[in-house]
Amino acid sequence: MVDFQSRDTGRRSDEDGEGGTEHSDSHEGHEGGTDGGHDDGHSHGDDHSHGDDHNHDDDHSHDHEHHQHDLDELGVAVVTISSSRTRETDPSGDAIQSILTEAGHEVVTRDLVADDFDGIQQAVDSLTNRDDVDLVVTNGGTGVTPDDVTVEAIRPLFEKELPGFGELFRSLSREEIGTRVVATRATAGTVDEVPVFCLPGSENAVRLGVGDIVVEVASHVAGLAQREQD
Repeated sequence: MVDFQSRDTGRRSDEDGEGGTEHSDSHEGHEGGTDGGHDDGHSHGDDHSHGDDHNHDDDHSHDHEHHQHDLDELGVAVVTISSSRTRETDPSGDAIQSILTEAGHEVVTRDLVADDFDGIQQAVDSLTNRDDVDLVVTNGGTGVTPDDVTVEAIRPLFEKELPGFGELFRSLSREEIGTRVVATRATAGTVDEVPVFCLPGSENAVRLGVGDIVVEVASHVAGLAQREQD
């Protein structure tokens, strides 16, 4: 594993590795869905106004409490899993770094790891034990070819799996690649209280997964994962 940039502090020093094959997992492009709203047009009299205001206050208080543990700025580790790419030929890793940096987070390390079960598992385990890493995003190795072993390597490390991430990613991906989405095994979970998101290796896939999902939920999930028990 090659550490291209990092802060001075860390839980553990990164282990050396070698880089390697990239898999697009059938992703050539992605676009998100649509939002909708509903207005029933039903008016309420003055007698009900106080009750409505009270409910809105309760909702606001609940929302504030629900998000009070969110982490505003995350230290991020980006891991490209490939046996052919280099730092100079890693557009997916570049896209992940760009999106997360623009969202106000700091990419503290960029790593390249070959399509190797032990190497992938050791890399993620080491990164999630660093003090400066609050989030790990991997790309590559989530398909169904024999050397796609990212999911097999990382899933045993999960303390808690986040199935909703993969479900949402595949739902959004279906608009672009149709039924081929069944071959995409994107997944996520927490390892040592650090969220780990595993995405396919294509640039379009990571732009969808990171831009439409990860940046929206990472601060919240990381805050919850690190929250101390009452």
